Amino acid sequence: MTKPPEQDDSNNRIVAVTLDEESIGRSGPDIEHERAIAIYDLIEQNLFAPEGADGKGPFTLHIGITGNRLMFDIRREDGAPVVVHLLSLGPFRGIVKDYFMICDSYYQAIRTATPDKIEAIDMGRRGIHDEGSRTLQERLKGKVRVDFETSRRLFTLITVLHWKG
Repeated sequence: MTKPPEQDDSNNRIVAVTLDEESIGRSGPDIEHERAIAIYDLIEQNLFAPEGADGKGPFTLHIGITGNRLMFDIRREDGAPVVVHLLSLGPFRGIVKDYFMICDSYYQAIRTATPDKIEAIDMGRRGIHDEGSRTLQERLKGKVRVDFETSRRLFTLITVLHWKG
């Protein structure tokens, strides 16, 4: 029995990410720091393979909110359009709300709480973040193949967008 050849994913990656300035909500330094780290980490290491692009990347990604939809505008590195995906925000709303609430608790706790309490809150924060990441992977299924770490970093960026409505 032979194994199928491994897929070459060397070009299935994001090399630049921009966020729609009109979609970005106001945020404090903690959120700005998280966003900068997520973009840096995402560009450093990711798997991002739009269906039908046949590994003809690398890609750039512009993320924004249009109406009640999350927009992923995917282009080749030279700017040539690949595809724009619009995803319903509905599946993310509760997760993002919970994520912001626990992040607020976490940032307050790191200033005054015991290490045990901080660790417990951080575990909850990571759990909600993982849930959002899995939801994003599921919503992208059949559209864009991403690994879990890429999905985690993308979810971080989604949380900093301004949620209208």
